Amino acid sequence: MLLLQGAQMLQMLEKALVKSLPESLKVYGTVFHINHGNPFKLKALVDKWPDFNTVVIRPQEQAMTDDHDHYTNTYQIYSKHPQNCQEFLDSPDVINWRQHFQIQSTQSSLDEVIQNFATIKSFKVTYSNNLLYMTSETVNKLIPSLMDTKNLPPTGGKPKAINQDMFKLSSLDETHAAMVDKFWSYGGNEKSQKFIARCLRSFPSSCVLGPEGTPVSWTLMDQTGEIRMGGTLTEYRAQGLVSYAVYSQVQTMNKLGFPSYSHTDRKNKAMQKMSDALHHILMPCHWNQWVCSPL
Repeated sequence: MLLLQGAQMLQMLEKALVKSLPESLKVYGTVFHINHGNPFKLKALVDKWPDFNTVVIRPQEQAMTDDHDHYTNTYQIYSKHPQNCQEFLDSPDVINWRQHFQIQSTQSSLDEVIQNFATIKSFKVTYSNNLLYMTSETVNKLIPSLMDTKNLPPTGGKPKAINQDMFKLSSLDETHAAMVDKFWSYGGNEKSQKFIARCLRSFPSSCVLGPEGTPVSWTLMDQTGEIRMGGTLTEYRAQGLVSYAVYSQVQTMNKLGFPSYSHTDRKNKAMQKMSDALHHILMPCHWNQWVCSPL
């Protein structure tokens, strides 16, 4: 196990991961943010260098003090040969198997490895496999070959205009964490609310303010560069407001040079339709999350 330290090594890792997109997207996005301030104080581990097979991004040990906080205790993994990464993942100081934690990856092939560990280490796994989208701007910049076969709709990738007299674009702050958490399908508890507040302190967000000057639709991003946690108050749904918030968020991230992508539940046809309308490109690989709880 090798800890990559210093700007030069981390920038080399970022460039190497580009060659493996989109399968390396979750790890690439996280390494990108490590190289641009690292507000979550994450570290990158590899099995060997520079010709690595597996990369694990994780928090520093001093940040993982709550054994039950799988939002903080999150690992991003990419492996060139997932079937050969088990020994590295079982190395000391790579993954703390005694905690509640989660693993994120854009490689579904890691499921067999993680399920094997669940049997060996005695923990329960809750697995999510969802559709993965990347914005057309990010695809054009990082993997333009994926654009060659896409027949994008002629709408220009912009949302419908909103009523400027009723709605205004703005951003969130950490006082809105409870509101966001209430609508987040992976949230609903004190630890998730704390995680959302941390994201709001660290990264740009976008929202639409309603007639009373409070957020009615919103989205933000996490430490992997993913656009997440979009929501709309029930009484304001079906008006295209979340589409406007997501579009605003993408424009903000583009100006900052950030890669932007998102995931959508396979059953959420409305969000899939929105992604298509905004010219977000469906990736050939998937968004995967394994929430692991010791038995």
